[in-house]
Amino acid sequence: MKQQILQNQTQLEAANDINLDCLLSSYDYELPPELIAQNPAVPRDSSKLLVVNSAETGKTIPPLHHIFRDLSELLKPGDLLVMNNTKVIPARLYGCRSTGAEVEVLLLEERRHNCWLALVKPGKRFKVGSEIIFTAVGDGEKQELRATVVESDPETGGRLLQFDLPPEVPLVQVLGKFGQIPLPPYITASTAADEQYQTVYAQEQGAIAAPTAGLHFTPSLLEKLRNYGINQAFITLHVGIGTFRPVEVKDVTNHVMHKEWIEVSSDTVEQVLATRAAGGRIIAVGTTAVRALEGAAQLGALQPFVGQTNLFIYPGYKWQVVEGLITNFHLPRSSLLMLVSALIGRKRLLDLYEQAIAAQYRFYSFGDAMLILPEGKNIQ
Repeated sequence: MKQQILQNQTQLEAANDINLDCLLSSYDYELPPELIAQNPAVPRDSSKLLVVNSAETGKTIPPLHHIFRDLSELLKPGDLLVMNNTKVIPARLYGCRSTGAEVEVLLLEERRHNCWLALVKPGKRFKVGSEIIFTAVGDGEKQELRATVVESDPETGGRLLQFDLPPEVPLVQVLGKFGQIPLPPYITASTAADEQYQTVYAQEQGAIAAPTAGLHFTPSLLEKLRNYGINQAFITLHVGIGTFRPVEVKDVTNHVMHKEWIEVSSDTVEQVLATRAAGGRIIAVGTTAVRALEGAAQLGALQPFVGQTNLFIYPGYKWQVVEGLITNFHLPRSSLLMLVSALIGRKRLLDLYEQAIAAQYRFYSFGDAMLILPEGKNIQ
């Protein structure tokens, strides 16, 4: 049945000059619910790793099956891993109105000092001037944190909340008392500790979700990679709502990505340029590292950059920096699935997903990983 559907799509594309890569419906696949990982692998680097090492990868040339800790054997001395050092903040808060009605808040990003864009449930009741009270108990004392709605945000349907704190106290400094680390909605039965949803190299606070491809690294694996001559550089992209918002337009070329804050330092740019000059390869760890590197190269060449990007990468994209990718397995119809499709081709990617499902790989944030080596990248 599936083969017939694919054949019909191909015939339709040929007859009507339709580019299926532009159709949202072309990014569907069926995933058995039991393959949605609810907890991370322990230890982190014991997860499975699907390796794409040929531009002709398909059913005739199957991918390689490894364990993530084998990474040092799969890369080459002189390669550069570029990682996202963002740190997930306790962005989910539970509070109440002055009436006692319960409120759930998910912080998205700071717009100005201690004024945060947030999704609020139930949102329709929160007009400008509405107040939310959060409470915490620490050291035997009850503490309160108050926020006032100062503006609505039509783009996200969220609210801008001004938190009542002394000017010298940033909200992130007190969030540990009042907030919780938010897990994605498809993780419903997790027993993971908060630190298991952080990379071991997380430093810069600001994300509402982890850059999950990095969750597989352990300190010992990072050290082993360095000893093999495989270098490491860091960017920062604070993962926001744009990463998870579903694509809702039938023609994906009309999708507009929400902006996310990135920083690509001069040191990282120098490492990338030096790696290329020496014949090494640039391997992005996660789609967020891809968006940061490619976003910083949109003026024609990679350069240091601090600011926001709404770069949307889908098939047909002309790559500037990234040559290989380590990534997890992504949701159907997601912008992340489209980004990886831009690297190796949509049909090839969906075929690889089919093989991963058959091999019982675990999917999504706490799931297994895929390594796309530069030799597996589409030839452009």
